[in-house]
Amino acid sequence: MRLPRPKVAVPAAALAATMVAATLTALTAGPPAVAQTAATQANGDSIVHLFQWRWSSVAQECETTLGPNGWGGVQVSPPQEHVVLPTAEGATYPWWQDYQPVSYRVDQTRRGTKAEFVDMVQRCRDQGVKIYVDMVLNHMTGTGSVGSGPGSAGTVYSKYEYPNLFNDGSGDSYRYADFGPCYRTISNWGNKAEVQDCELLALADLNTADPEVRRKVAKYMNSVIDLGVAGFRVDAAKHVQESHLADIISRLKDVPVFGGKPDLFHEVYGDGTIPYTAYAPYGGVTNFDYQRSVASAFRDGNIAQLGNMPNYGGLTASQAVVFIDNHDTQRENPTLTYKSGARYYLADSFMMAHPYGRPQLMSSYAFGSVHGQGPPSSGNGTTNATNCASSEWICEHRNEQVAGMPSFRNAVAGTGISNQVTDGNGRLAFARGNRGYAAFNATGSAWSRSFSTNLPNGTYCNVARGTFNPGTKACTGGTITVTGGSFTTSIPADRGVALHVNARTDGTTPTPTATPTPTPTATPTATPTPTVPAGATRFTVTATTTWGQEVYVVGSIPQLGNWNPGSGVKLSTGTSTYPSWTGTVDLPAGTSFEWKLVKIGNGQTVWENGANRVSTAGGTITGTWR
Repeated sequence: MRLPRPKVAVPAAALAATMVAATLTALTAGPPAVAQTAATQANGDSIVHLFQWRWSSVAQECETTLGPNGWGGVQVSPPQEHVVLPTAEGATYPWWQDYQPVSYRVDQTRRGTKAEFVDMVQRCRDQGVKIYVDMVLNHMTGTGSVGSGPGSAGTVYSKYEYPNLFNDGSGDSYRYADFGPCYRTISNWGNKAEVQDCELLALADLNTADPEVRRKVAKYMNSVIDLGVAGFRVDAAKHVQESHLADIISRLKDVPVFGGKPDLFHEVYGDGTIPYTAYAPYGGVTNFDYQRSVASAFRDGNIAQLGNMPNYGGLTASQAVVFIDNHDTQRENPTLTYKSGARYYLADSFMMAHPYGRPQLMSSYAFGSVHGQGPPSSGNGTTNATNCASSEWICEHRNEQVAGMPSFRNAVAGTGISNQVTDGNGRLAFARGNRGYAAFNATGSAWSRSFSTNLPNGTYCNVARGTFNPGTKACTGGTITVTGGSFTTSIPADRGVALHVNARTDGTTPTPTATPTPTPTATPTATPTPTVPAGATRFTVTATTTWGQEVYVVGSIPQLGNWNPGSGVKLSTGTSTYPSWTGTVDLPAGTSFEWKLVKIGNGQTVWENGANRVSTAGGTITGTWR
């Protein structure tokens, strides 16, 4: 039977047009991360999910481990008030109780108080680490939670009745009419309307077709943005209609201190009914096709083909959020998890080294055969402080094969893959321009050979086996020496090598010269201060972007940043002109210079391909992204 579509107050075509316009405005509004001071510059695009960690434990980890090792973001479990289930499906205070919100209050969850949450955000921000909130906006509580008592902050509720959502005197609440229009569990997963309008696992499905519902969702998201939250992982995003999600996003504020619109990525199990790409215009998208393929390849020792990565599920590198496992796949159809040992961590290391997608690493607690087993907790369900030295917490991000890889990723940002080397199905190595080199041995025996590299001569820390401290030059992973464009080493079974220009143990870390692709083709040189009058030069270029990206002109002269992307000329666009971007800069008339287009945002800097462009100042200069 065909399910009813949501009732809206305006014609569908008008609503769609409004949502598209709002989304495009948001898409082109966010400033790049690099256009900030050092104190507010995120470390990079690597995100670690500290699953079920207390707020105070996350704050401490940012200061002692995440910031120093170059992590750019932490995904934290939902800070919304949630149900409290002493026992459910054989588990004590199951982890999934946190995905059944009772209100939008941050006052008290099992991971801590609002004051502790605010303290965590600020302390992580001081270390250049963004906080990503796991955001539940599709639904509230489920049928199985009826009668379980008040929520974690004391709110009395029932399914379809949630009073006092914010505890701010506004009277905002959800009642029966705010849900639906389909008040039953999804049964036909091949029907898009049913997937998006009916109830996921009997959870009360919010009617996001209602503008008032969208207003309240955006109000919550803005309330935590005001606290300093810089991004969101949108849980169950495919169960929210795309245009409704676009409207919610268009209402969001700029992020304090880091600046720009919040960074979003959406949980989508892409399929023939709802593809991943349906949500790509609104942020990053979790790529389960990547997870299944890459995790299987490492499990089976069949990695040689992974150098040339396809667009899994149709998602480009800038659209995909990639992972080897997450809190769901750990428990359902686990291809690789921490229980798999060294091969799992090797796969995580590869994910961090390869440029496809934005990496999200799982870091969690030990669990057994009970699917819903909650985190280590006290008798009342309050999560214990994390102790990575105990057997209760796994802390995958501290493993020697992973801990140093954010620094590798940060050092090679903007470069592609070249000079691939394979040796059978289970071995793969590649260069990241002249900034890094990585090799992976997914076999049961050592891989001994010489590797050619464009890295400068020197002694490098192997950050695929440990961390490097740039201040003291202390290296926990052992060193490898590059001489005359090559190095020789023996890589043990199920281990890797990762060398980068910012992890040299000898002398001063060099600033490498630019490489033809994708960074500039000439070594930048300073241009003397011009003595001729400056004139206006206008750039008009065509470039498509994803949510959060901006387009810059970066070139060989000071006015264009001397090849420093963050100091280039930021272009602008609008709803009526996108994907055309324009900008004007004063340049000495007749000056010849080289330049390229660069996309900046979402923790990434992406150079266009090809040789440097060469132009002369004056008039209008045009170009199309390559």
